[in-house]
Amino acid sequence: MAIEHEPGSARAAPLEITVVGAGILGLWQALTLARAGHRVRLVERSKTPFAESASRFAGAMLAPGCESETAPEISTLGARGLALWRDTYPRLVNAGSLVVAAPRDHAEAAHFARVTSPPLTLGPDALASLEPDLAGRFSEAFYFPGEAHMATPDALSFLLDATETAGATLELGAAWTTPSAADVVVDCRGMSAAHDLPNLRGVRGERLLLRTHEVRLARPVRLLHPRHPLYVVPWGDGRFVVGATVIESEDQGAITVRSALELLGAAYALHPAFAEAEILETGAGIRPAFPDNLPHAEIRDGGRRILVNGAHRNGFLLAPVLAEAVSDYLANQTPHELLVFSEPLAHAPRSG
Repeated sequence: MAIEHEPGSARAAPLEITVVGAGILGLWQALTLARAGHRVRLVERSKTPFAESASRFAGAMLAPGCESETAPEISTLGARGLALWRDTYPRLVNAGSLVVAAPRDHAEAAHFARVTSPPLTLGPDALASLEPDLAGRFSEAFYFPGEAHMATPDALSFLLDATETAGATLELGAAWTTPSAADVVVDCRGMSAAHDLPNLRGVRGERLLLRTHEVRLARPVRLLHPRHPLYVVPWGDGRFVVGATVIESEDQGAITVRSALELLGAAYALHPAFAEAEILETGAGIRPAFPDNLPHAEIRDGGRRILVNGAHRNGFLLAPVLAEAVSDYLANQTPHELLVFSEPLAHAPRSG
């Protein structure tokens, strides 16, 4: 049964909703539900925003075409996520994405092109025209002009401010325990919820933050690699994130020497001037993933508990899609391919 409507109103009566975890999934859930008129409480265990969130290590690329390599569904789902970001975040950089490969990695490039069907394949002259600093460095590149990116810290801070502006209450340094007095609990705790989600696994993401004014890139560049794809994302003011996101490990330690060398080697392969760049920051975090590498919202207890998890490498891209799906389910039980149910029949909770 859908949420009851107030007499004479087409809008569902508001629910008391607690969102647990203020990473990218929790922020989008809280923002979307608050904007839908619900009374939202966002609970985060760290006293400093994002201090314990894997989201802070994200490259924050919105690349449904590129990411369809891992799951074809991401092409359509990601297009919706990209549209929701464009409607919400004014500082999104809509410059597309580039994918390149070293000559020795021709097999990886051929596989990538086969499974993603890039909109454009650029020769050396077209690549040089699009990114002059890459002139003469690659014989071809795949170009996805409709994609976008952002600077992760700014985007997370923007969403947090927007969530509070929408009326949500933020509680930092707050412990959350069950049961809850809220009508609905939306659990976005990532790997901290692994005991409730036995098929969740950790995927390690590692990245460096570099600064150099000797390299100029307008858009993210992915370098195909036999072990895992590497990426370089411009954040402005000479800053570049260099990262890798699909290392199958749950090691929560600091970045390793081997990984740092691989990431620096990728930057150098794009442009030798990165050899003189400053290393501003290193970081490593564990991202949760389900077997199909897609995030899901699992509906439990008749809709009173919803576990949103499995961001993998598409948390920024699909977080708004998950939030929209949860909001629509609470309003009228609208089905969505990212919603899964722990019971044969699940009903949205009634307010009041």
